[in-house]
Amino acid sequence: MKHWEPLFVKKLEATDLGDDPAHDLAHFTRVVATAKALAADEGARLDVVVPAAWLHDLVNVPKNDPRRSQASRLSAEEALVFLRSIEYPEGLLADIAHAIEAHSYSAGIEPRTLEARVVQDADRLDGLGAIGIARCFAVGGLMGVRFYDPQDPFAERRPWNDRENAIDHFHVKLFKTAESLKTAAGRREGARRAEFMRQYLDRLAIEIGGEIP
Repeated sequence: MKHWEPLFVKKLEATDLGDDPAHDLAHFTRVVATAKALAADEGARLDVVVPAAWLHDLVNVPKNDPRRSQASRLSAEEALVFLRSIEYPEGLLADIAHAIEAHSYSAGIEPRTLEARVVQDADRLDGLGAIGIARCFAVGGLMGVRFYDPQDPFAERRPWNDRENAIDHFHVKLFKTAESLKTAAGRREGARRAEFMRQYLDRLAIEIGGEIP
């Protein structure tokens, strides 16, 4: 991988990733690091996991774009063109493409291989925990939503609505994501990160309520 990874990074640096801080180069770097850790724990093939993790969001479609569910397929297609241009082993390309296509939450594609499960888990873990909270508010800011509903912050008298309130996204998607992780190592880490998010919400309730413990 030492020969290939600088080429993957160079490709991303030359790609317009948009202005979404939740999908910048740092996101790819975190996902790759997590994917490598999960692959080591699960025994997955790095020659599939690593390129798929680096190139999983090569085509970034904004979350509020109606084409969002097509983003992983478009990324897989673009990744194959690039990987063939650098003469990456042809026999690995189908599994890499599947891992990229299956990583997306909105695409709803079931991962058929261990490598696809690892890449999917690595990407979903980046939406959880401390970095997940940061990403949630960053994306909420881009979409123009407020932090929370000041009249009913924790949806005691209304349905959750993450199109209007950022913290509602924890319940609309992120906690469900933690329960959807496919690998044993991913589920363990997902549970830790989800618990941190619940602790954050507990602390937020104290602060927005004006309490000083």
